[in-house]
Amino acid sequence: MQLVQILLPLRGPRGNAFPHAEYSRVAEELTEQFGGMTAYTRAPASGLWQERQGETMRDDIVVYEVMVDEVDPAWWSGYRRTLEDRFAQQELVVRAQDIRRL
Repeated sequence: MQLVQILLPLRGPRGNAFPHAEYSRVAEELTEQFGGMTAYTRAPASGLWQERQGETMRDDIVVYEVMVDEVDPAWWSGYRRTLEDRFAQQELVVRAQDIRRL
């Protein structure tokens, strides 16, 4: 089994907050496609990275995840590009990891 996580930003490149409807739309799409999803939205996580030497960027994010038997790389790649356009991002992190139900 695989756990697929999507890291979504709370704000756009100019600092504008995205409408709540965009997150609801993602939740609906994932639920329709996979039969359910989990969203971690109450306490945003903070991401840090360096754009240029000495310049640290910060982004507050929420995490959406689904469990799937197998990952379809083509579907996820297309969906990632769709979300990058919607959330005005150069790149969004969509990652998968092996999990075992206990």
